[in-house]
Formats: sequence, C-alpha cells, structure tokens
Amino acid sequence: MLEQLVKYAKEHGLETEPGFAAKDVRWAIVCDKNVKFLDVLELGDASLKRNPGQTFPRCPDLTQSELVSGKDTRRHFLIDTLDVVILYGKGPKDKKAITKHKAFVKLLKNASKVISELGKAASLLEDNSILAQIRQRLEEHKANPSEKITFKMGDSFPLESDTWHDWWKEYRQGLKKEALQPMRCLISGELAEPEETHPKIKGLANVGGRGPGDALISFDKDAFKSYGLEQSTNAAVSENSAYAYSSALNELIRKHSRKIAGTKVVHWFKEGIKQEDDPLYFLETGAEAQELDAQHQAKERLRSIESGKRPDLGQNYYYGITLSGASGRVMVRDWMEGQFKELVGNIVRWFDDLSIVHREGNSYAPEPKFLAVLGATVRELDDLPAPFVSKMWRVAVRNEPIPQAALAKALSRTKVGIIKDETFNHARMGLMKAYHLRKKENSGGDLKPYLNEEHPNPAYHCGRLMAVLARLQNAALGDVGAGVVQRYYAAASATPALVLGRLTRTSQFHLNKLDPGLSYWYEKKIAGIWGRIEDNLPTTLSLEEQSLFALGYYQQLADLRTKKSDKQEEVNNG
Repeated sequence: MLEQLVKYAKEHGLETEPGFAAKDVRWAIVCDKNVKFLDVLELGDASLKRNPGQTFPRCPDLTQSELVSGKDTRRHFLIDTLDVVILYGKGPKDKKAITKHKAFVKLLKNASKVISELGKAASLLEDNSILAQIRQRLEEHKANPSEKITFKMGDSFPLESDTWHDWWKEYRQGLKKEALQPMRCLISGELAEPEETHPKIKGLANVGGRGPGDALISFDKDAFKSYGLEQSTNAAVSENSAYAYSSALNELIRKHSRKIAGTKVVHWFKEGIKQEDDPLYFLETGAEAQELDAQHQAKERLRSIESGKRPDLGQNYYYGITLSGASGRVMVRDWMEGQFKELVGNIVRWFDDLSIVHREGNSYAPEPKFLAVLGATVRELDDLPAPFVSKMWRVAVRNEPIPQAALAKALSRTKVGIIKDETFNHARMGLMKAYHLRKKENSGGDLKPYLNEEHPNPAYHCGRLMAVLARLQNAALGDVGAGVVQRYYAAASATPALVLGRLTRTSQFHLNKLDPGLSYWYEKKIAGIWGRIEDNLPTTLSLEEQSLFALGYYQQLADLRTKKSDKQEEVNNG
C-alpha cells in the first residue's frame, strides 16, 4: 500500500520534498505593495457552504516532532491558523495563543533578510489596532479560528514565491536532532536515516480523526518499542518516503474520497479514467448515476473491454483504501488492488445479485446506492459500525460472500416493517437475496429477482402461503386492523408448522365470503403452494430459512399485484 502511494505521489507530481506540503488556505490578509493593511479576502469558492479555500502546492511544513521539540515555542511559517496569526477566537488574553503568535511573528522577522516585506508584515501583526480590524472583518464572515490564513501583498502571495525556500531549508536543518543510525527503509529499500515522526494524515476529522491530522505510522507504547526503537523508527521509513506517502494520501483524501457512514473510502487507478468509466462511481450512486442505470453502464464497460474496444481500461488497475480515525491514529480498515476488468465484473455481479422485483410487481426495482444497501440493515445510518461498512465495501468490490450479520440485520428490519405494514425496502430484500446467491452452498437454491414457483426450499413456499392467506383475508373482510400478518407473521416465519395449518383451515371461512369464481381462484392458489410444500412443512426455521420465508412472502405479493388481469379472467371463466 505504501509503495503504491509513493508511486502515486511521483506520477502526479505532488510535493514530496521534506519541509514542504500542499495546504488549503481559506483567508488572506490583503496589503498593498507597501504592506499596509487593506482588507481580508476569502480564498477559493466563497459560494460553497464548506469552502476549503485555495490550495497552495508548496507551503512550509513542520512535523509534530519539529513543532514540539526544543525549549522555544515553534510555529509554521507564512501560513497558520487564525487563532495563532491574529489571536482570533480565544482573544489576545490567552497566554498560549500569545506565545504561538509571537513565535509566528518571530519567523517573519527572521525571514525578512530574504524577503524584506515580511519584516513589515511582522510589524503589522504587532499592531493591536490592525489586529482588531482584521478580527472584526473575520467575525463578519463568521470565520472559524482553526481555518488557515496567509498574506497577499499587492497582486501576489509570498507563499508562491521560491525566494524563501533555501532560507526555510536551512532553518529546518537547525531543528534536527542528533542523526540516527541508518536503517533500511521499508518502502524504498534504501539505507537511510529513519524519520522519527511522520507528517500527519488529514481529512479524517468527520470519521473519528482529529482536526490537525492523524498518524499512519507511530509507536507510543512500551509493548511496541522493539529493540529500544521509539516512535516511528520501529517501522523505519526515510524522510523522503514519509513525505511522499503522506502527500499522496492527503491528496487522495482531499480529492478522491467519499464518506460512507463512519469511514472514508479512497480509490484511484493506475491510469487515470473519466468518471463515466469508473465502476466504483456506479456502485456509490446506483440508479442515480446518469440517465442510464448503473448496472447497464457497468455491463457496457465490461463488454467494451472484452471486445477489445477499450484496451486502455482492460490493462488498467485499481487501488482502494478504507480509512477511519481513532485517538490520533489512522485506522486502515482495508486495502484492495486488482485488474480493472475484474473490478467491473464484480460490480456487475453486485447489481445482478441485488436485483429484485419492484414492490408493485410491474418491473425490477432501481439499482440501490451502496449506502442504501448498508442503510437497509439499521434503523439510522449513524448506527452503522465502521468495521461492518469496510467489510461490505470489500464484499461489493471483491465479489465476496455477504456476512451472516448483514442477513440477520436485514431480516430483523424486514420483520419489523412487515408487522408494522411499512413499505417494503427494495435494498433490504435484494440484500437477503444476494446473501443466498453468494453463499458457497447456495442455500437459496434457484432464487431469482421475481417469484419462482419451482423453488426447492419449503421455507420459501411457506412465505408464499402467508402472502396469499393475507391477501385472501383482505379480499374477504377488507381492512380489519390487526390482520393475519400482524398477528401471526412473526410466529409463522419461525415455526410454520404451528401456524400455517391452522391459518389454512381458518381461510375456509374467508373463502365462503367471496364470489364463487374468486373463491375458486384463491383455493387453487393455496392448494398449489401446499403441493410444493407437501409433507415437508418445517417445524422451525433457521435464520437463513426465515430470510427465504420473507423473500417468498415479498415476491408472492409482488406477483399477485402483476396478475390482477389474469385473476379476473380466471374468475370470469369460472
């Protein structure tokens, strides 16, 4: 994984030199050429609700170790947070903020020997009246103290100048501790001095991470300090490699990641592709992808690869990481890589396995978003645990069996919905069907998107029978409040032998209330289902059999809705 990240950084020309990093800056202190304060400017797209600001590709950067080591307080150069640069938020009475502010100003003064205007900028930040004006303008914009700010002098940003680069490199060299003994870098394989602390991975604050960033490689417990090695030297990585992988991962999280429940899913391709060719985009968006449905688009890409029309796709590779944060650490929950063709085929199979008849019975239900499939297992999306999300993402991308926990959750929500007479959730029914199709022994037999009257498992036909008996009661008595489903579905789906025989005998009273033709139609339908069950009426049903019961119930109801005209014709002929 780290090797691929380093390759990504090099191939995409990212900043990998130690001491430099790409950063997003939302605010700028605007001055004229003489460094007189004019106004505050919001960078980036101000119309966005969460405007990240403008990305500067080569900013001065210190590791956490460089910031905290030494007796004197240290800060970043030219760019820092609002609470540090102008004492915004906590105010000028906060001692820690004032100490950091002075450290930032001191750096500007020291660098004035290479850029004279920075000395004037330092004086500006020592003027309390000017600081008050800047703070007032930022308050009007409702700025956040943790957002970053820099200077704009005239028409240019000092950040974009290379005049300060050599001075900055020399400054960083003065912060170095005593050199460590060279070790073999785990990424490059070269002999190099190991980096004690690595640059932070940012962008995981909304999935358990910290705002300032989280460490991907670090050791702080005695149990992990093998051979007396501390911090990141226990997994030796050179400074150049550490900056390369962190630059790549930060770039990918910023530009090529999506939050799915409590995780961030990052993916990229060896050769860049357009969004309309990205099968993982189809997976995430479902039928909402474009005018064509996601499954159709994925099949089109697969056919174009197999026919040789798209060799660029056929020879491509994909890479994917599932991440979250925990107590300042990056949790790598999964890593995947493989051929593009394999990925497209797996996405096609995902949609095929999930396909289910529409609840109205007149067509297939639209392909669900990946998040909709996850949401089908819980009451609220916030209830989704990160390990489960990561596992299901792998199931979809790698065509793996669906865990039984997913089936159990979906079945539980299905039972609640049926008893409460809620609208059927297509993704939930499709997920239960997909579970059986992907199980090694294929316990679902011949499960199809629509009703299969030849299905070999009696549990499936028990569900069908329950659906017909429920419709029969409704036809005979209308809405009776707590009907046969509300009263008996839970028991019938777990112990059908105790319930279905009695319900079938009771149905005779309902048949007597119908017209002869309609009564004959229902009687024939019930007899046909019992013919499939025969003497194999189960005493109890396992979890998997209960899901087959639910699928039989659902598909039978959908089938009854599609065959109203057939039923009416048979009634008239009868």
